[in-house]
Amino acid sequence: MTASLRIALLSSLGALALAGCGGGASDTSKEQDVVAKVTAPAGKSWSQVVSFDGDGVVMGNPEAPIKLEEFGAFTCGHCAQFTKDSHEELKRDFVDTGRVSYKLTPFMLHPVDAIAGAIAKCAGPDRFFPLADATFLEHEAFIAGAQKPQPGIEAAMQLPPEQRFTALAKGWGIDQFYQQRGVPAATIQACLSKVDNVSAIEKGTNAGVEKYQITGTPTFVLNGQVVEGINTWGPLRDRLRTMGAR
Repeated sequence: MTASLRIALLSSLGALALAGCGGGASDTSKEQDVVAKVTAPAGKSWSQVVSFDGDGVVMGNPEAPIKLEEFGAFTCGHCAQFTKDSHEELKRDFVDTGRVSYKLTPFMLHPVDAIAGAIAKCAGPDRFFPLADATFLEHEAFIAGAQKPQPGIEAAMQLPPEQRFTALAKGWGIDQFYQQRGVPAATIQACLSKVDNVSAIEKGTNAGVEKYQITGTPTFVLNGQVVEGINTWGPLRDRLRTMGAR
């Protein structure tokens, strides 16, 4: 994507907070007492309890004593690798115990992130995490259309905002990616026609940058504190255990 195209697109959304994929420094934490497991609602596991929460979507016990939030960009390879390494274990050993809740707040590094984040959220809370997982687990397929020049992108940029994002999703193949994973074309059309759905991802990004001084993705926040120097699953898993989820 050329700089002029990116700037033109973002001019309809507002200023994008400066951030990149990766980064971090070192941090330490004292071991805490083991946290007791919490029984899930009848007929459900905690990982099936999902709701919108501000700019993100939270999975698990809303009263969990350990609250994990990820600021993750769908175009970010480090974020994709984190999901590949963590998604089954995070749900099984941490979220489903009721000790840990997990919130994913979509972060915008590229216009594709705003479009994908909007679609995943428009699909509803019950579909959000399956779609987010698919995006990260099948990352190469997801970003293939945005990694090479696509016919129609420049023309899409000339459309009014309520038509622009639908056209860009089509040009980059994002609409097809999500349609193939169960999101109806009509849902995507309606979602991207409402510019507020797209700009909400940019607003959540800027809010995260302002609150936590985020400089890269994934960035993890535990109980309101940024986890410095950790952007992979192994060290984060160890930190959760240190906090009592063991």
